[in-house]
Amino acid sequence: MKSTVETLSPTRVRLAIEVPFVELEPSLKKAYREIGSQVQVPGFRRGKVPTAVIDQRVGRGTVLNEAVQEAIPENILAAVREHDLKTLGRPEVEITEFNDGDSLNFTAEVDVRPEITIPDASTIEVTVDELQIDETEIDEQVKNLRERFATLKTVERAAAEGDFVQIDLNATVDGEDVPGGQASNISHEVGSKQLLPGLDEAVVGLAAGDDTTFTTQLVGGDFAGRDAEVAVTVRTVKEKELPELNDEFAQMASEFDTIEELRGDLRARVNQGKQVEQIYAARDKALAQLVEAAEIPAPEGVVREEVESRKQAMVDQLERIGASMEEYLAAEDKTEEQIDTELTEAATEGVKVQLLLDTLADAEDVQVSDDEFGHEIVHRAQRAGMAPQQYYDQLVRSGAAAAVFGDVRRGKALAAVMEKITIKDSAGNGITLDALRAANEAEHNHDH
Repeated sequence: MKSTVETLSPTRVRLAIEVPFVELEPSLKKAYREIGSQVQVPGFRRGKVPTAVIDQRVGRGTVLNEAVQEAIPENILAAVREHDLKTLGRPEVEITEFNDGDSLNFTAEVDVRPEITIPDASTIEVTVDELQIDETEIDEQVKNLRERFATLKTVERAAAEGDFVQIDLNATVDGEDVPGGQASNISHEVGSKQLLPGLDEAVVGLAAGDDTTFTTQLVGGDFAGRDAEVAVTVRTVKEKELPELNDEFAQMASEFDTIEELRGDLRARVNQGKQVEQIYAARDKALAQLVEAAEIPAPEGVVREEVESRKQAMVDQLERIGASMEEYLAAEDKTEEQIDTELTEAATEGVKVQLLLDTLADAEDVQVSDDEFGHEIVHRAQRAGMAPQQYYDQLVRSGAAAAVFGDVRRGKALAAVMEKITIKDSAGNGITLDALRAANEAEHNHDH
């Protein structure tokens, strides 16, 4: 095999590869074997069909094509090694010349990792918003906690918004019962809009034993799109009683003795959450500065692939909730071109950041231990609701294990960068990574 490499741009090369016919022999033999095991010819055992008969039956061209398809990736790999290229993404192949018995000539265009000069991270300084906590945020946290410990008490009065009612329902269309339109003794929070449209308005003002009817449009079943008459009977009305905000509540709802200690703990948690957000904001700003300073070009083929996969993920997500891309565009008041532009911008930035972190990881000789890789697999498996081994096997089958390994390595390179940069808030206070370390430590303990 002979190969030459031509640089098309800082991120793309074209390989011209010539493979003498004799070097195609192993691939040709393999192609005859594979095709021979699939064709049935009377008078020959499967897999024992002579090449001449295969040529006659299937055509020599088909066999040559199969051999070439197998030989191309191997020869690209050999050329990439020979020229010491750091390739990215999938090559685009074009066969320039090939006749039976002659050498195979083809070109392969592929994105490569550009040469990047990385600026010194210790010269990077970023400013983030000053951390402020409003007492109303703590009130909100306390309110949520009270809601969790609320009790329901039966009352002898008409139902109002926020009450819970036990109700019987019966839906009919033109006097005919709707299949599945009957329910008895179900609990419903008035005003929650959880059940049928129109129900909340109908129930307000009814006391235990009262009934009424209302009209609602059915969304599913045989009568979808038709108006149904729904009879509703209220069995009981219960009001939500929130526990009193005192030290007893603190003891019941937490490990603290006083309401002040409980508020203090909630304040500390909100504070830590906001500190972590500050660090994430600093991370994004630092990466943007580094990418800009390093003048990283984005390989178009990789960006294209990334845009395709992000778009496919969007379509899949929409399908899961039963919507289409057209409906999404209408709801967001956007055109497909606008979505493509947004995805391309985000993908371009994402690819540049990956290149930066890969280059950093190489420069710092970042290694990933089995333990670190395993921890990431466990973490991702938990998020996907799968057993770690099952998740890992699936990654290996789909060829995505290397990508996860790359993510872990880039994550370590990013952590090293974060240790070097200077972070300040808008008031000029220095910010450390302590909050992030504490959060990671808590997450790590939670995993084990």
